[in-house]
Amino acid sequence: MLIREIQPVDAENFICLIKQVESEAKFMLMEAGERKTTPEQQHEKLEHIKQQSNSTIFVAEQEKGKLVGYLIAIGGSVKRTKHSVYLVIGILEEYRGRGIGTKLFQRLEEWAINANISRLELTVVTQNEAGITLYKKCGFEIEGIKRKSLMINDEFYNEYFMSKLL
Repeated sequence: MLIREIQPVDAENFICLIKQVESEAKFMLMEAGERKTTPEQQHEKLEHIKQQSNSTIFVAEQEKGKLVGYLIAIGGSVKRTKHSVYLVIGILEEYRGRGIGTKLFQRLEEWAINANISRLELTVVTQNEAGITLYKKCGFEIEGIKRKSLMINDEFYNEYFMSKLL
């Protein structure tokens, strides 16, 4: 399993990966079929992220070109939040529970320290036990609750705010 920073050439494979994860996962922000990003738009987004010193995306590559997971880190856009990144992780269902999430977070943390990032943050649906377990294992702590944050299948869900200070 190779964990590496994404490249703009990965745009088409990456958008396919995101869409597949969204179709398999119950607790992602977007529902299956809701994302309309084209490979060209994704390529532009990857080029933009590459220009920012406090944002990146790591992918888990099973075989040459077969992406099975990702960890997106979007850095703050103003001086007072440049030290902080917001995270989004997704792993294909058949590859979950194999340590890929842990490896993505380890690689991200190495990058973050080198990029002078001192705060990692994310939100997670309070019923997402697997996600919460992973985040706690990687050193994240619950900071608060975002009540009625998402509506999934006509039911409200709360999210935890979680963070890790480096």
